Amino acid sequence: MSEPSAPILYLPHGGGPLPLLGDPGHQALQDFLESIPARLGQPEAIVVISAHWEADTVTVTTGAQPELIYDYYGFPEESYRIAYPAPGHPALAADILQCLADAGIPARGDDQRGFDHGLFVPLKMMYPQAKIPCVQVSLVHDLDAQTHLAIGAALAPLRKRNLLVVGSGLSFHNMKLLMGGDNSHDREIDSFHDWLRASLCDPTIVRDTQALRLTHWGQAPGARLCHPREEHLLPLHVCWGMAADSSQAEVVFDGPVMGRRAMGLLW
Repeated sequence: MSEPSAPILYLPHGGGPLPLLGDPGHQALQDFLESIPARLGQPEAIVVISAHWEADTVTVTTGAQPELIYDYYGFPEESYRIAYPAPGHPALAADILQCLADAGIPARGDDQRGFDHGLFVPLKMMYPQAKIPCVQVSLVHDLDAQTHLAIGAALAPLRKRNLLVVGSGLSFHNMKLLMGGDNSHDREIDSFHDWLRASLCDPTIVRDTQALRLTHWGQAPGARLCHPREEHLLPLHVCWGMAADSSQAEVVFDGPVMGRRAMGLLW
């Protein structure tokens, strides 16, 4: 029998703290996130690649008890009192840094950086007890697709552990359309999500072709409408790289978030 592989989940984390404030536009997402433990169990640790952290090189939280970063603005006062006191995991962080070094990818640790809302918002719904140690991994600020595929590939050995890996982003992240009521682009939004589903879930599409599609994702129908800036998509690239031989993903969420289509994928 083959060794079990840690689940890798690319998920939408919603709009700032709104999923934790009872916003009706996030009800479907809340229901999905709350169902995760029954499906995936209790990991020993969680590694989160967040769309809300960019650095000059890959950076990893190494602190034992990171604080929260309320990296959103203009929300109710209670949004800045949200608590999620999950511990860090310095030993796991060191192993992540070693994996990156072994692959020749520049990386560094940061023992002062806290957990941003790309981590604590979804995890508070998934594992509200905040007992599972967490490590957060940054994007690289050049936002190059191949760079992030390579980061994921370097971290693939971590799948041998009892971990949950979360790519925390949003498959549709056009803030102008998210904040407005213009529905004239729904066909383009659907086209991009249909492309994403076909690219990553169709068993006839081999891994090399998947890599090409993800590298040139901007050529997909509706791509730049859905992602004028790609930081909310690139956690998916890291997830795909980590998935290694698990080529085909499973769509585990395909529903509305703030009135727009969003997708969650599981390897």
